[in-house]
Amino acid sequence: MKSTETEISYSINNSYSTLNTLTKNTKNVWFVCHGMGYLSRYFIQYFKELNPQENYIIAPQAQSKYYQAPKFKHVGASWLTKENTLVETENVMTYFDAIFEKESIPEDKNLMVFGYSQGVSVAMRYLAKRKLQCTHLILHSGGIPKELTPKEFEHTNPKVTLIYGTQDEFLNDERIAYEIERAETLFGNNLSVLPFKGKHVVNVELINSLV
Repeated sequence: MKSTETEISYSINNSYSTLNTLTKNTKNVWFVCHGMGYLSRYFIQYFKELNPQENYIIAPQAQSKYYQAPKFKHVGASWLTKENTLVETENVMTYFDAIFEKESIPEDKNLMVFGYSQGVSVAMRYLAKRKLQCTHLILHSGGIPKELTPKEFEHTNPKVTLIYGTQDEFLNDERIAYEIERAETLFGNNLSVLPFKGKHVVNVELINSLV
């Protein structure tokens, strides 16, 4: 007996987190995409040392949540998997659209797009697919999607910073060299590379140095 898989469309609700208040004194609006296993309300705390008068943080929440091993007590979330990636990517993009519509970010603010680990892929895809203008793109310890080309970033001219830990358990020397080469191909002289001595962790000190 043959099974059939049918695709349908429906509306869902999802949350996102913000830190500080968007005012006329705000200089930088950060759109920060967490890595696998995080919830946005916890991930956003990595940005709490930034000047609250000048920085407003928006942290979207990955929609796919799961209980984490080994005790299956704490909840984490994931943006994408290899299963049905194209459709799931579009779902994420539509969710991001809703956040930007809700937040109505003034054009005079610096938009800082930040991706950590798995969050790098969704942040970069959104920037490319929606022709988003940003001031600074920060790629922290993650992989650049293979399908992206320089042409997809011709609409914007941001400063780009690639951050990685030299002892990252998920990035060997070969992978680091590959990601740097990919970033150079996409962004050329706009790219700065900031390695740090450490593992696969969010580097708060480097975040604070970016503004």
